[in-house]
Amino acid sequence: MFPTRASDDSAMTATVPSGPEISALSPHPEGDRVGPVMEKYAISRDLKPIFTAMVLLLLSIVVFANRPADDPPSPIDFSRQVRPILSEHCFPCHGPNDESRKAGLRLVDRESATEELESGFTAIVPGSRDDSEMWLRITDPEDPMPPAKEHNELSSKQVEVLGRWIEEGAEFAPHWAYVTPEPSEVPVTAHDWPAASIDHYILAQLQAVGLEPAPDADDTTLIRRLHLDLSGLPPEPDRIAEFTNESGEEAYLEQVNRLLASPHFGERLASFWLDLVRYADTVGYHGDQEHHSWPYRDWVIEAFNSNMPFDQFTIEQIAGDLLEQPDQNQLVATGYNRLLQTTHEGGLQLKEYRAIYMADRVRNLSETWLGGTLGCAQCHDHKYDPYTTRDFYSFGAFFADIDDEDHLRNPYGGLNSTPTRRRPEMRLMTDEGRSRAEQLARKISETKPQIDAAIEALVPEQQAWEQQLVARIESTERRQSVWVDDVLDTGGTVSGRWNFVAAEGVPAHSGQVYRKQSSDGLIQHYTVGTTEKTITVSDGDVLFAWIYMAADSQPAAVMLQCNTAGDWQHRALWGGDEIVYGRQPESSAAYQRMGKLPAVGEWVRLEVPFESIGLKSGTVVSGVAFTQFGGTVYWDLCGVENASAAPAPVVEALAVAAADRTDAHRLVLSNYHVDQSQQVVALRSQLASLQKRASSLTERQPLALFTRSLESPRTVRILPRGNWLDETGEIVEPKIPQFLGSLETGQRATRLDLARWLVTPEAEGGIGGLSARVFVNRVWAQFFGEGLCSSVEDFGGQGRPATHPELLDALAIEFIDSGWDIQGLIRRLVLSRTYRQSSRPSPRAAEIDPENLLFSHQARHRLPAEMVRDASLWISGLLVDQLGGPSVKPPQPPHYYRHLNFPPRKYKPDMGSNQWRRGVYVHWQRQYLHPMLLAFDAPTREDCTSRRHRSNTPLAALVLLNDPVFVEAARSFALRITRWQHDLDLIGRDSAGTDEEAIVFAMKRATSRHPEPSEIELLMNLLESSREHFAAHPEQVKTLLDAGAREAVDFIEPVDLAAWVEVARAILNLHETTTRE
Repeated sequence: MFPTRASDDSAMTATVPSGPEISALSPHPEGDRVGPVMEKYAISRDLKPIFTAMVLLLLSIVVFANRPADDPPSPIDFSRQVRPILSEHCFPCHGPNDESRKAGLRLVDRESATEELESGFTAIVPGSRDDSEMWLRITDPEDPMPPAKEHNELSSKQVEVLGRWIEEGAEFAPHWAYVTPEPSEVPVTAHDWPAASIDHYILAQLQAVGLEPAPDADDTTLIRRLHLDLSGLPPEPDRIAEFTNESGEEAYLEQVNRLLASPHFGERLASFWLDLVRYADTVGYHGDQEHHSWPYRDWVIEAFNSNMPFDQFTIEQIAGDLLEQPDQNQLVATGYNRLLQTTHEGGLQLKEYRAIYMADRVRNLSETWLGGTLGCAQCHDHKYDPYTTRDFYSFGAFFADIDDEDHLRNPYGGLNSTPTRRRPEMRLMTDEGRSRAEQLARKISETKPQIDAAIEALVPEQQAWEQQLVARIESTERRQSVWVDDVLDTGGTVSGRWNFVAAEGVPAHSGQVYRKQSSDGLIQHYTVGTTEKTITVSDGDVLFAWIYMAADSQPAAVMLQCNTAGDWQHRALWGGDEIVYGRQPESSAAYQRMGKLPAVGEWVRLEVPFESIGLKSGTVVSGVAFTQFGGTVYWDLCGVENASAAPAPVVEALAVAAADRTDAHRLVLSNYHVDQSQQVVALRSQLASLQKRASSLTERQPLALFTRSLESPRTVRILPRGNWLDETGEIVEPKIPQFLGSLETGQRATRLDLARWLVTPEAEGGIGGLSARVFVNRVWAQFFGEGLCSSVEDFGGQGRPATHPELLDALAIEFIDSGWDIQGLIRRLVLSRTYRQSSRPSPRAAEIDPENLLFSHQARHRLPAEMVRDASLWISGLLVDQLGGPSVKPPQPPHYYRHLNFPPRKYKPDMGSNQWRRGVYVHWQRQYLHPMLLAFDAPTREDCTSRRHRSNTPLAALVLLNDPVFVEAARSFALRITRWQHDLDLIGRDSAGTDEEAIVFAMKRATSRHPEPSEIELLMNLLESSREHFAAHPEQVKTLLDAGAREAVDFIEPVDLAAWVEVARAILNLHETTTRE
């Protein structure tokens, strides 16, 4: 699929980085405390170009200082030195995009660059810069290219690189990212530092510029780093002591394996993936309503914990629904396709949002798996990479089968409800729920044959039964049938307080359970939709219900209502006109005022002729409501008393002689016989109950978004300039970008074909080498601060070349060969000496490699937003380590949602343990992300986020000091400190610990190290001054200690506890507490 790497590239194993590979950014742009050495070399953004030139000059001096005078310079490398210059300065006018091309010059490949132009000139004459029009133009002192008005001038060094390249033959090479990864010889380094092949690659680059790796981090720093990187939580002091006592390779390997096996590993690794796939708990656009996405997040966590191979991880997310007989987890994985921003706005343009959704999916998948910017080709061919507009829409056609438009048409109502319904959705069954569902299904399947057998047994009795029925009809006996025989079984929906009782000083009229309704206002219980029983009204039929009104709590009014096809307008009222929707000055066709309330203190039968409330013969009544205003009322049997012993159709059929009856007559009689059979009725009631329980069990399960494929995919056209209103564009089928090859399937390609192509090696027709490179690079960045290609989001022409391409290729190849083993890849990285380096750079490293692109030392940075929260909760002892489940809502400032509308909503924070769960489970509201997360640079996840930028602002410090969760953490931490101080068993002696010892305990837990004497003194001064302050201001003690959930404390005075809270707040705010070194 890819061209193979040019053979002369293999000699680049230890070449010196140049050009854009080394740039001069502050070593710690996020403002970390880096000490006087690093502060000395911090530079402003305005000076970066100048500083870059100085660094490159210094590199040249370092590399060539000891070279003999006759030793020629290394050949120019096109991929690393020339292509970045062309991409940045030349491609806007002379790149892949035909529409923006000027002068007919195309500098994308050798053939185009060396052909004669219409003007008669040749841009590049290989071997001769003086005969090359390109050289003459870029060196023209009066009108150099690029034009000065573009503000994109070439530096003198870049001009010389291009000149040398032309002189050396102007050889082009495929872009490095799109070349099949090839194995290389591990560099030989005369040094005892390397512990793995990774280290040889790193050391070779360092030695090439005269640098040495940093010393190993001390054991305490290393074990803390490992815990934060692999679990997202600091290590327990006991773990630190255990590791520092044993030390050595075996002890370190044991720690690595233990952490990889921890369930917290998946929680830690999930965050970076959720950033990529723009996971959130809300839809994003318009009202930003909640949707049911959290099961996908839990699937990601479990996938990492179970070490799911990355190829399977890829396929199940993109096309799990297209696998043969996908299971529940594979369908949940396809929630990936549903994570994009959507809208539930009324009046939206369907075609517009189809185009928006398709573009979003193309952008996300291409960046997440390919490190590409295919989204830039939506309106025109890509200016820097070989992606065309046709590639964009052909790629988008892979997603044309995704069924997700129901919410656009809004057929379900609840346009602005939250959580909103985004069909298709599925119910998730736990193992226990699935077992119960299987039991119910088995009982249902057993009951159905019993009903059939009971009906079959009635056939021989049919004639005798008809004769008995004729006798009853002729005797004019009225027939009574109970409709609601046990209100407990009918379920129903209720407003107000209610409960079912078996005996409460009032014997049930039915002899069974009955229903008690008690309220100061309106209250009702209705049965529609909760039973399959219905009533077909006949002439003279009467509705009845038994009630008992408490003498000491008499209602103002009671009412019976009947439901017909969703209409509750047929009512009968006893008592005062208090029920709002029953108020009517006098009776009408559908409303009957029945007079005064019946007697109290005894069971009374209410009767209402159906005809009196507007229900004529033949009307089907599907539900009844028991309604009252105030008081206490007991409701029992409800049913119908028929004027005839049998319905009219049955009477008519019986009147026909047996020999003259039609099939319709016989069917009416046999059905009525079945309906009157006590055995059949009992079995049918049993079946209905089982079916209801099964349905209820399903409805109680959580919902999850998933992907369902349409039988006929939507038509996809190329949209000229991305205009969704323009339907003149050519229809396209699903295809991969043309320059990456073709996907031959013999039929219309599917998402499953696309997913497999992403993880199939190039030798087998896929693009797996690139996908592996991109993922390996992302994982490397998680553990070293920067990727081997520092532009983790862009492997294209505008990205930065890999600083260690051979190492990146070696890791990608081994990743594929290992069966796409994610934990194996991470284990290899953290076992390297490169990972175990100190994070303190030498002065020389800070000068030569300020961005640490050569990995001369470990990265040092503030923890991600979620981990800042997690660390404080863990240190304080509040952290709840429950895995999975719906997202949680910790406290946030009041009125933060005041402008969040459609619908307007009020934030309801979770209370109790839910507010102390890990940050990965915090509710992610795209438009109004929790302010704590925002303050620490968490993304809103409206789009793919390949890297989080870090900023230090006063807001972050204010959050740590004042956010309710952090105040509660400080209080809990203070309790933990003082409880340790007073727990004689813990400290192992007969007297309480001193304040100094308690401070040592606190610092060890928070920072994993023993404090310096000066730090103990500083915190002791804070403790004493706080005691004095709170002793003088007792009202502030109560305010501080009342924060959050309070527990009774009897071993310490409130003033002393408040003082320790201030110490705890200071420690939780320490730079070290929130920093990974």
